[in-house]
Amino acid sequence: MTRAFVALGSNLDSPAERVRSALNRLASDSGLGLVAHSSLYRTAPVGYLDQPDFVNAVAWLDTLLAPHALLERLLALETEAGRVRTFRNAPRRLDLDLLWQEGYVIADRTLTLPHPRMLERAFVMVPLAQIAPDLVMPNGRTAREVANDLAHDGIEAILD
Repeated sequence: MTRAFVALGSNLDSPAERVRSALNRLASDSGLGLVAHSSLYRTAPVGYLDQPDFVNAVAWLDTLLAPHALLERLLALETEAGRVRTFRNAPRRLDLDLLWQEGYVIADRTLTLPHPRMLERAFVMVPLAQIAPDLVMPNGRTAREVANDLAHDGIEAILD
């Protein structure tokens, strides 16, 4: 089993429910073991700003799947949720990004691990630091340290 961390996001058609549903799907998938997940966070959009706020979370998985197989599983879950890819940073029903998988550094046509922009994004690092604060990031710092250094404007926990 290897540890893997996945970012979840949605901003269309009941986004909080879509993220919760995706977490349930990850928990029930036979190839994955959901160890923990963060709280849900409402976040401002990045890149393309003329769209609704997002709901984001991070899941900690233990998996036997290699990274490309895990990515295929995540893309299938996005498709099942009705994801349609139109343009970069577009509104979406569900977005699942493989952030980091223990023991892997990959840069090919389909996958870059660790995720190339995760250290810049509070909407990723704040939930990641919530569930794995001592996880060492590619820059040698912990998730907590990276999250603490990012501006938290436009990110707020959603109370259940």
